[in-house]
Amino acid sequence: MALSQPKRSEEVQKVSYEEFLRACDEDTLAEWVNGEIVMTSPASRRHQGIVDFLVGVLGAYVQQRELGHVISAPFQMKTGPDLGGREPDVLFIQLDHLSRLRDTYLDGPADLVVEVVSPESRLRDRGEKLAEYELGGVREYWIIDPDKRQVDSFLLGEDGRYERRKPDAQGIYHSTVVPGFWIDAQWLWADPPPKTLSVLRQLGVV
Repeated sequence: MALSQPKRSEEVQKVSYEEFLRACDEDTLAEWVNGEIVMTSPASRRHQGIVDFLVGVLGAYVQQRELGHVISAPFQMKTGPDLGGREPDVLFIQLDHLSRLRDTYLDGPADLVVEVVSPESRLRDRGEKLAEYELGGVREYWIIDPDKRQVDSFLLGEDGRYERRKPDAQGIYHSTVVPGFWIDAQWLWADPPPKTLSVLRQLGVV
């Protein structure tokens, strides 16, 4: 199936999520939204540096504490039958939800999703995806904006709506879904970022 983008929206061929998964290999940067294949832009060095840092730290922390599994893009997440197939930058799935994992996608919501904002994704991350992740039951959602040096953290409330979580007085963001895990926002803006082993010592796992 060709992944071309017709000039007029009414000419776009609708495809099922299963057809999308068959058409796109692991190197394809794309999401499935309302039956359409939406191509996404390659990541910048800064964007990928933040993602790699988070995956290294969070992945090692989760492994040491035996809390579940961490996956980075490109990997699909389909939170519900009527919701899009997204490709979050970082996913955390806790142990009792690992049955949701399929070979090529997560069939259900991750417990924690992190999106690192790029200029072309800012509205999508703060608008469409925030609404989808809320509806789909993603328990915790972090939006990291390198340009604004801003972290927005949301936790799903008992009413099914996101509540914004603020950092503590030292600028530390604490996860509720990953017990004991926290991030100093200044780590995210550093170039190069702190060494993983140093961060893990501060988190108390080495």
